[in-house]
Amino acid sequence: MKPIRKFTVRAVVPPQLSALEELAANLRWSWHEPTRRLFEHIDPTGWQRSDRDPVAFLGDVDPARLEQLAGDAGYVEWAERQREDLRSYLSEPRWFQSLGAETPRTIAYFSPEFGIADSLPQYSGGLGILAGDHLKAASDLGVPLVAVGLFYKAGYFSQSISPDGWQQERYPALDPDGLPLAVLRRPDGAPVQVTLALPDDRSLHARVWTASVGRIPLLLLDTDIPANTDELRQVTDRLYGGGGEHRLQQELLLGIGGVRALRAWSELTGRHAPDVFHMNEGHAGFLGLERIAAYIGEGLSFTEALQLVRAGTVFTTHTPVPAGIDRFDRGLVKSYLTSALLPGLDPADALALGVEPGADPATSAFNMAIMGLRLAQHANGVSKLHGEVSRRMFGALWPGFDAEEVPITSITNGVHAPTWTDAALLGLAEQRLGTADAEHAAWLSEAVSDAELFSVKRGMRLQLVEDARRRLVAAWAEQHAGASAPDWVHRVLDPDVLTVGFARRVPTYKRLTLMLQDPERLKAILTNPDRPVQFVIAGKSHPADDEGKRLIQQLVQFTQQPELRERIVFLPDYDMGMAERLYPGCDVWLNNPLRPLEACGTSGMKAAMNGALNLSILDGWWAEFAADDHGWVIPTADAAADSAERDRLEAAALYDLLEHRIAPSFYERDADEVPAEWMVRMRRTLATLSPELGADRMVREYVERLYRPAAEQSARVGASGAKPARELAAWSNRVREAWPAVHVAHVESGGVDAAPHVGDALHLRAHVALGSLRPEDVSVEVVYGRSPDDDVIEAPRRVTLEPEAGAATSDAATRVYAGTVTLDRAGAFGYTVRVVPRHPLLLSTAELGLVALAG
Repeated sequence: MKPIRKFTVRAVVPPQLSALEELAANLRWSWHEPTRRLFEHIDPTGWQRSDRDPVAFLGDVDPARLEQLAGDAGYVEWAERQREDLRSYLSEPRWFQSLGAETPRTIAYFSPEFGIADSLPQYSGGLGILAGDHLKAASDLGVPLVAVGLFYKAGYFSQSISPDGWQQERYPALDPDGLPLAVLRRPDGAPVQVTLALPDDRSLHARVWTASVGRIPLLLLDTDIPANTDELRQVTDRLYGGGGEHRLQQELLLGIGGVRALRAWSELTGRHAPDVFHMNEGHAGFLGLERIAAYIGEGLSFTEALQLVRAGTVFTTHTPVPAGIDRFDRGLVKSYLTSALLPGLDPADALALGVEPGADPATSAFNMAIMGLRLAQHANGVSKLHGEVSRRMFGALWPGFDAEEVPITSITNGVHAPTWTDAALLGLAEQRLGTADAEHAAWLSEAVSDAELFSVKRGMRLQLVEDARRRLVAAWAEQHAGASAPDWVHRVLDPDVLTVGFARRVPTYKRLTLMLQDPERLKAILTNPDRPVQFVIAGKSHPADDEGKRLIQQLVQFTQQPELRERIVFLPDYDMGMAERLYPGCDVWLNNPLRPLEACGTSGMKAAMNGALNLSILDGWWAEFAADDHGWVIPTADAAADSAERDRLEAAALYDLLEHRIAPSFYERDADEVPAEWMVRMRRTLATLSPELGADRMVREYVERLYRPAAEQSARVGASGAKPARELAAWSNRVREAWPAVHVAHVESGGVDAAPHVGDALHLRAHVALGSLRPEDVSVEVVYGRSPDDDVIEAPRRVTLEPEAGAATSDAATRVYAGTVTLDRAGAFGYTVRVVPRHPLLLSTAELGLVALAG
């Protein structure tokens, strides 16, 4: 019988155990193993049944058991110790406080999804998990960050697989009252509500939920409230659901509503308003428009407000493919960007921010990533290779500049080790190496023997096998109307067999089915009598992506062959709970995207944190960290004639590695039945690779390379009532208007003969027409370097040419600039002269996208 309404009844916890409620209310439990152990002690079976969610768990525990523990002085003391530990964690100075920096005082981090814990399913994949890890690491480091997102009543979706292998989606509704969330309220108890004016005199209202992620407040906007119409209550129904207008409404709420929620939060808590805004992808780009509108309300022009917003904004792009960027119909966006929504902001100015370079402004789609980059003076990709791809992909925003000068840097993603490191490995580090910090433990030490480490890994593999069997039994019952699963389902996988993991979202470029290129060869690898291999595979395809669903179906049908079904399994409903067993249980983590379409790919990092070796195409993070010590590289067949041949060649290389290098290394055992060569790789992965992959390293880089510079730039531009912003805007407008007249009229060279040698000096004089600009408005540079091709200067270097005093020209607007370049290397050499804008508040030569090159 279906209920007409559901809600969560909170447990009544004895006063002596009030610490449990305080601990459950802060999501630090999701990565703090001592807190988890405290809850598990109450009822180990119930703890596992609740998926290790303290809020749900306390609601299910037998009250008699709680009363019993309330009378247990030892347990009460244990709970109080953990509460005091949490309070200390929340208040004590940490890494950021040791910097002694005055800025940034508050960093606002906007993301459409957050993967914090399995019990709060507000994520679809890597973007959300990365956002969750970012918050956790920021908390551990004491970074003053506040996060903003949306609360999706049905999360992403729950996946099941039909008997014929087709993905099916379900959207079970979440009850926020049963989650570690609280409504943001005013002093009189009234809930905070933000409102957005919509077309046709409609209003969209949202309440604000708050979650505590350690030291980090997370604000989640929710439209499922009585103040909205039934239609508008559904705006935050599900993540990445609905059509274009539904998605646009979500992103307007995230950006504009999110800034308004932040203002209310700041006023209520007394926390300093953010001086840095970080957009985790373009979904949150409308936050810049809300901030511009607020500055216009304070008397600034659009261009002046834009300078202020850009100075303190960070934009992170996560996609290496144009198809992955949100684009909206221009007319649809125009209908929403009204003066009622954004008072004082001319819609034409806002719409211009989303026009793709070279496109017709009147008809082109509104590009969220392009707007994000125009609104942010600080931008980055999420791996070194992705930074290179992004500089090429978005280079048209800075015409005339080589990709190397496009102002997009890179910070390689990291993963939060305390979240993703298995408890068994943590226990071994504590017991043998004297530290609970497995990420930085001395794994090369003889204090841990190969046999001990291999035994722990086997236990993690067994844990995965048992979890996989449980999930497949449940899936069978769901598919077959509660029928008991056959015996073979209880035998899938083997805790003593080399285990390869592959789990991720399923867009086509990640090539879920590359392993099926030669089915017979894969069968032989899986069923090898001496060196068998088993695969554990999981992943979700977007509900609208039928091609991705077909890939899942093809793989599932392959796994259903009787001779293979115990050696290769597809686990439905990939989520954080599954991942916590999957990463530690695998010996090898497989990743075979089409290079260079993997922006970073953090799943292999999480596996490495648990001693797994990576087997991957040289893409994303692996392109930086690949080494024989850490795994194997699948050679990329870049010279293949077409995609089919490329897939065939790369699959063949994958099979070769599995057969001839990986399986032999795993199964060749010493006298103690330990694979000695394998353990060398495993130890080095834990000791040298894992520390480089941590989210703590990533967040430190964001603080030092992006957040602090952004805060400092924001302070400079906003000083003295935003006088520098006004001056910079006026200067930029003047330079743009004058730039068509700027050109390099003539270049003279001397000092080298027909056969120049290393050490010779090349003297240059450039005659430069400045039009109405002043010499201090520009920089004249010679750009030089190795030039094996007529059309390129490789790894160019620059020398600034200085105005030549007293030089006479026939035109008063033309100036002569001179300088010298020393030829310090042999080989093909090339140079050119260029003029670029110069201003002390520009952070990049390319920032205005203006350059005049010698012709």
